[in-house]
Formats: sequence, C-alpha cells, structure tokens
Amino acid sequence: MKTPTVKDVAREAGVSTATVSRVLSGKEGVSEDKRLRVLAAIERLGYRPNAVARSLRMESTRTLGLVISNVTNPFFTEVARAVEDEAAREGYSLILGNADEDPAKEELYLNVLLQKQVDGILLSPARSDAPHLLKVVGGRVPVVFLDRSIDGAAGVPVVRADGRRAVDSLVEHLTGLGHRRLAIISGPREIISGRERLEAFLNAAGRRGIRIPDEYIKFGNFRRSSGLEAMRKLLALAEPPTAVFAANNLMALGALQALEEAGVRIPQEISFASFDDVPWFGLLKPPITAVAQPTRALGASAASLLIEMIRERKSTKGPEPMEAQLVIRGSCGPVREGVR
Repeated sequence: MKTPTVKDVAREAGVSTATVSRVLSGKEGVSEDKRLRVLAAIERLGYRPNAVARSLRMESTRTLGLVISNVTNPFFTEVARAVEDEAAREGYSLILGNADEDPAKEELYLNVLLQKQVDGILLSPARSDAPHLLKVVGGRVPVVFLDRSIDGAAGVPVVRADGRRAVDSLVEHLTGLGHRRLAIISGPREIISGRERLEAFLNAAGRRGIRIPDEYIKFGNFRRSSGLEAMRKLLALAEPPTAVFAANNLMALGALQALEEAGVRIPQEISFASFDDVPWFGLLKPPITAVAQPTRALGASAASLLIEMIRERKSTKGPEPMEAQLVIRGSCGPVREGVR
C-alpha cells in the first residue's frame, strides 16, 4: 500500500500543498474551514509527517545529545535521568552516549550526535585537554558542560557543583576526631574535577597544619578497580593512614572492598569518607560519610540552560556553581588511642 504524501492530503482536502504545510507546522494564515478539511484528510488517509524532513525544514530536530563519562557511576546515572526529565518536559528527546572515560569513544559519540543534527549537546568531558572538544565547542551546535569542563573553552557555560567547602568541612571533621595521618585516593590530574578535589583536600589539611606526604596520595581513574588497588597500597605502608578520603563513589566502592578483604574495621581501625554520595552509602554498616552534590538539580539546570541557548540562538553565561554538602555518618570515628 502506497504511503500517503503531502500531495495526497492536499488533493483529498482540496487545498494546496502549501496550505497543508502551514497546518502541519501550526502557522497562521489558514482559515478554520481549510484547517479542518486538512485535518480530516490526514485522518482518513492515515498520513504521518516525515520527522526528518520536517526537522530539516524547521532547522530543528527537537533532540538533545548527552555524553557522560561513565554510565555505571551512580552520579552520572542520576544526572542523566534529571536531564531526560527536563528535556521531556520541554518537548525534547534525548540521545545518550557513554564515553566510559575514553576520549576516543567520546569523540565517536560526538560525531554521531552531530550527524544526527541534535539541537544541542550536554557534555561531561573524559579529559580536560582533549583537542577534539575544542572543535565541537567552536561549532554551530550549542554546548553546555556538565560537572566537568575543558582547558581553553572559557566561553562555554558550565553547570557544576563546588565541593571545596564540603571537603574543608570533612577535613575539619577528621582533625576534630584527632586524625593527623590523612590520605586521599584522588582522581586523575587530566580531569578538572580530579585536580580540584585533590587541591581542596591538600589545602584544607595545610590550613590545619597537616602536610600530606606523597605516599598518602594515590591516583586512581575514577573506576572501582583503581580504588581497590590504591587502598591496598595505603594499607601496605609501614605506617598506614588513620583516615582515607576517596574522590568519587566508584573508587570508594573499590576501597571498601580492599578494607573488607584486609579485615580492617571502619571506623575503629580506619576512618573513611567519599566524594559523591549515593543511596546505598546510608545502608552500609557503618554508613559512609560523603560529600553530596545536588545531582538532580545539576542535570535539570544544565538541560534548561541548553534549551534556553537553543531558543535564544546565542550563548550565555553558566550559573554560579551549586554548593555541595558534607553528610556525616558513622564511617568516621576518633583516632585509636596511642596513634599519632
């Protein structure tokens, strides 16, 4: 059976194809009688507009692209859900790409999104120094960075949380419990959020007269396996730390596995905290102290900002960073008696 076309609808309704197009696009200048005849003809013929062709005519696909760095990270999972909800509320569909912390995979997804002619892109970069991203942010498609940004793209808005004050509160909490041997499982230096969390931790310790030696700084890649390996190395030191801060939730999960394997009790033998709170942190025994970002608010704000840029056809300044909060639970306790 032949698929009905705009010409078929026009012939059936006794109007021009231009009139049918005006009815389909919701434009004014069509009498009520003609509009009703066109709608009736569409119903009788079972006509369905070609979405791709219509998007080319209207210069819009009503589609957003979202490329996140790791879909298995609960933080990004919740962010993606918030983006999708806000996009749907505004009448946009969402195409999701998981870069898996791999710049090459990230570049591949970005090329696909551009080929799909998405109206805008939300991006959490896998690295802060990837050259392929500069080409994307300098193109015709609006871009908003989410959680992370890149070097050399100062004009691109960023929606993110500022965790420095919360990290400072964490260090204050730990030192108040008597801890002086503080360690961190940091994210990679190549990612801005990795650098920022490390600097915040070191600065907070320095303000309290604590110098963190190099052997107490272990670098991971924001994956569970790197947290496992880092914690094993910390526990193997001749003088292990009394408190450890993991710079994201997946590395925290690996670190907790290492502590379980070694039979090290939390918080009796070591205090532990994580950046990025997740629901199951509160269910563990003991529940985990964590820096909580306003995850859903970040996703919704980023999507709303991108849609505003699409509608206004111009770039805009990103909002001020949202504040992260320290959630104190039972995983941090007083330093053991006799330990300095």
